[in-house]
Amino acid sequence: MASAENPFMLSGTKVRDGSCKMLVATVGMRTQWGKLMATLSEGGDDETPLQVNDFLVEPFNSTKKRMGVVVEQSGGEFRAHCKGASEIILAACENFIDSNGQVASLDEVSTNHLKTTIDQFASEALRNLCLAYKDLGSEVTADSPIPESGYTCIGIVAIKDPVRPGVKDSVAICWECGILTDDGIAIEGPDFQEKNHEELLKLIPKIQMMARSSPLDKDTLVKHLRTTFEEVVASDGTNDAPALHEADIGLAMGIAGTEVAKESADVIILDDNFSTVVTVAKWGCSLYINIQKFIQFQLTVNVVALIVNFSPIVNMIRSALLTAVQLLWVNMIMDTLGALTLATEPRKDELMKQSPLGRKDNFISNVMWRNIPGQSTYQFVVIWFLQAKGKALFGLNGADLDLTLNTLIFNSFVFCQVFNEISSREMEKMGVFKGILDNKSLCVSPELHRILPNHNR
Repeated sequence: MASAENPFMLSGTKVRDGSCKMLVATVGMRTQWGKLMATLSEGGDDETPLQVNDFLVEPFNSTKKRMGVVVEQSGGEFRAHCKGASEIILAACENFIDSNGQVASLDEVSTNHLKTTIDQFASEALRNLCLAYKDLGSEVTADSPIPESGYTCIGIVAIKDPVRPGVKDSVAICWECGILTDDGIAIEGPDFQEKNHEELLKLIPKIQMMARSSPLDKDTLVKHLRTTFEEVVASDGTNDAPALHEADIGLAMGIAGTEVAKESADVIILDDNFSTVVTVAKWGCSLYINIQKFIQFQLTVNVVALIVNFSPIVNMIRSALLTAVQLLWVNMIMDTLGALTLATEPRKDELMKQSPLGRKDNFISNVMWRNIPGQSTYQFVVIWFLQAKGKALFGLNGADLDLTLNTLIFNSFVFCQVFNEISSREMEKMGVFKGILDNKSLCVSPELHRILPNHNR
């Protein structure tokens, strides 16, 4: 923290009246600027990039959790700068810049003070970066490696990453639907790597967050999850292609994700927003339920049509009640309008409260096994009653008696499917008309069902 007693924020940078020039070297995703830059000059509105000549560059490595650059100074000597995870860079430092701007030896007291600062920043949900440098002299070639140790710590930088709008509500939804639980734990990659196989089997089912993890850690986590739960969703956008490929459903970030990760993923989150991940889960649940609704509707139509046409032939009472043209019309209209109507049902937030389904769960649920026979029986009783008692009930007579009765039966069959379509909107609840006006296709579909049969007499 800069103050009158400690005006040096970074090496060679002094604060005057609340403004300063500073060298900024950042790491990872949004902060991957790649070069040293200068912030606003005092009293000015323009950015003034620092004029440096990169001699050697080591890009950020998720395994080392650091990056480095060697620059040539004006005197012909070279200096290495590095930045990265605070605890990693601090461990590579031997000296530090004290409050007077002087280089001092990094003793145990200073190290503990810096570690306490790192922990304090981390507890405040700030992203920590440690900045360091090392003078290399003039004996540096293009093949020289960037040093791994012997650095001078410049300071610890904390970056605030505000929570995006809507994330709080999305996290609350995750608690409600069981994605996050009270007994869940968070773990860091180094701690995860120290666990043996038996410990991982007990630990992995409870892991809900893993920070500072390497691609190998995530790949190991996904493989264990598939062994235990048989399905898993992996979400990352950096260089975790193996984990994304191993997962049943891989989610990659569209903005910060690499092309390799996007190609290995099944779903790409275009805005890199956690709220979108929850939206993906909602639409996944909604799509699955909508397909079940259509399957229930379609199976009911086919079962009733089969029984209605097959039973008179078996009993040698008369020919089939529904003609081939009528059956073709039913299949065409029900497959198109029915699928369009039920597949476009708006998603409902209460679906997120249902338990997730496994790979081996039956697609035709117990509720569907109850609804299909019940709806089929109801429709068959209506058609059978019209076929047996329709003439007397409606007082039909004349030369076109059978044609009129067939038309009556066919239209009744179609209207039964309209009711079946509306009833399929809710497979478990009684309120089938709730929110019916939100589905425009459902408002148009029954009218088409009513008009079109008159042209198939």
